[in-house]
Amino acid sequence: MNALAHLSDIVIPILIFFIVGYGFVSRVKVYETFLKGAKDGLKIVVDIVPTLIGLLVAVGMLRASGFFEMLGTLLGPAAAAVGLPAQLMPLLVVKLFSSSAATGLVLDIFRTSGPDSYAGMLTSILMSCTETVFYTMSVYFLAAKVTKTRFTLTGALLATLAGTVASVVLTGWMV
Repeated sequence: MNALAHLSDIVIPILIFFIVGYGFVSRVKVYETFLKGAKDGLKIVVDIVPTLIGLLVAVGMLRASGFFEMLGTLLGPAAAAVGLPAQLMPLLVVKLFSSSAATGLVLDIFRTSGPDSYAGMLTSILMSCTETVFYTMSVYFLAAKVTKTRFTLTGALLATLAGTVASVVLTGWMV
């Protein structure tokens, strides 16, 4: 048991030594390759930053304007019929754009309802069963220069719906 506890302490160093050793045996200039990768990574970050700032500003504006609360009020009755408390509607919408902003809403839900309440447990499961669809699509497609997205948005929204349904079912089993 004690050996397993220390296994996690040595996995990363072993992996690094393996990669460097494999590169050495394969006659790859490991350090130069690492520097090239780091340089390419920084270029990608510079390309992504404007999109990221735009998304964060848009989410901040929508949240500050009260749009998400209005949406929760409008969709609340329909959502409550399927097991989603109205206070979670803003969370579902914000999570499509930003996990960071959604985390702020999670803390609000925990503060008002408590983490052990139905809403709190459902919130916790929703956060892990859904994805930041628009953030992921805009940032990663921009970085990879993908222009033909075809059914990506439809598939991602269906996957989010499936994650939401699964969250409601799982929370129902736990309560």
